[in-house]
Amino acid sequence: MIRNVSKLLGKSKVKQKSKQNHDQISASNLQDLLQKDFNQNVEALRSIYENCSDVTFHPFLIFGETRAMIIYIEGISNTEGIEKFVLTPLISEIGSESKQTKELIKNKLPLTKMSKVTRLAECVESISSGNPILLYEGGGDGFSLGLAQWEKRSIEEPVAESGIRGPREGFNESLQINTSQLRRIIKSPALKLQTMKIGKYTKTTVAIAYIEGLADQTLIEEVTNRLKRIDIDGVLESEYIEEMIEDNPYSPFPQVLSTERPDIACANLLEGRVLILVEGTPFSLIAPISFFSLLQSQEDYYQRFMIATMTRWLRYGFLFVSLLFPSLYVAVLTFHQEMIPSALLLSVSSSREAVPFPAIVEAIIMEITFEAIREAGIRLPKQIGSAVSIVGALVIGEAAVQAGLVSAPMVIVVAITGIASFMMPRYVAESTIRMLRFPIIFFAGTLGLLGIMMGVLAIAIHLCTLRSFGVPYLSPLAPMKGIELKDVLWKSPLWMMDQRPHLTGESNEYRQSASLAPSPKRGGEAEN
Repeated sequence: MIRNVSKLLGKSKVKQKSKQNHDQISASNLQDLLQKDFNQNVEALRSIYENCSDVTFHPFLIFGETRAMIIYIEGISNTEGIEKFVLTPLISEIGSESKQTKELIKNKLPLTKMSKVTRLAECVESISSGNPILLYEGGGDGFSLGLAQWEKRSIEEPVAESGIRGPREGFNESLQINTSQLRRIIKSPALKLQTMKIGKYTKTTVAIAYIEGLADQTLIEEVTNRLKRIDIDGVLESEYIEEMIEDNPYSPFPQVLSTERPDIACANLLEGRVLILVEGTPFSLIAPISFFSLLQSQEDYYQRFMIATMTRWLRYGFLFVSLLFPSLYVAVLTFHQEMIPSALLLSVSSSREAVPFPAIVEAIIMEITFEAIREAGIRLPKQIGSAVSIVGALVIGEAAVQAGLVSAPMVIVVAITGIASFMMPRYVAESTIRMLRFPIIFFAGTLGLLGIMMGVLAIAIHLCTLRSFGVPYLSPLAPMKGIELKDVLWKSPLWMMDQRPHLTGESNEYRQSASLAPSPKRGGEAEN
């Protein structure tokens, strides 16, 4: 008994000691200036990085006479560069007494990225970012060496936003590569990038991109203020940012658009929107947006306007099919049989003769089963995911019909609904429609067509109340802006879209000349 108590006391003492050490590090003032005492600076950093086995403290002598220490994290710093560009130049030669150590370091190190650090916080931020810190005796400051080397994925084609025509490159997890892709497309110095750190522990770099003169200044300030208000332990994906800056977080509809395609990002920048890039994720955020932004595909602008208009109308039509088709089937079959032709009613009734459930239960069972198969196909490896989804749907549907659990028409309705949902160009829009389908089915099974109309009106009213950074969510349809409908209800030719969409300001209204319509006569006149 006494031995067990002593063990418990020993464990509690260890926990208290570790907590005290953690509190000491947490309470240490990182804003303190580096001291003239070299040993004091090194010990301060050693206490901060206590129990961090991947942090290396490498001592050496500068020009054989001045003590120095280079501190870096293995795996995110270029160790070969440290040996070649730092240690070799500073160790191999004899220093000159006529120059100070600081000047010798600046002259001898062949590094383009090297900055002076004067505080412990700057040292910690530099080390955590992969840039080694060089401390030397008698300096009272140090140097941040730009030798970060992160393992990163190469530029690949976006998986979630594939297309037939258009650029094949997508963003990756490196913020530097993502910003360079923007710079490669938009070569004007008007493209501005502002960065900030978000996350108490992750210190995630978040960049705000916009084109000066196109984006409204009030919009830029609002985005910046919302980002600065975020106080969180860490940011691992752009979804963390998205949930913190939305106007209405309880809405199923997204008020910020995510994309991993640089061409879509640049197209929105050219329309006066703001782009938010987050380190560690290929998905960037675009604000503000409208409901119609979720239904526009990048291929609408990479093919002829007549084909794009037809495809867009088809997309709008199947949006309603995906949302309302199962509900209409349940409502008509339950409350409004007189609306069905006699021959079709007899066929449906005979197929449902052995089904023991009402239409609403049958629809919910099939919808849940279809969603489960869809999710299973997403989570499984690519090699077998699609096969399991297709085979599972066929086998389960056929078996359910033969067992008399569901009717064949219900399987057809659910299959058409599923295909219609796949036509949404944005996965987040598809997910929202899938979620709203279930309450509308419930309204249809209890109130019939009246319930469907109530559900549709509730969604329409909710959409009218939504805003994305001050922009009405149904703009330019509500409020009506006829001149901007040429890129919403239909796709006008490129030479007709001479005005930018109205967002939060009137900055730089025209984006091209108004007389760009192609004409052979004009071409001949130009030659003459």
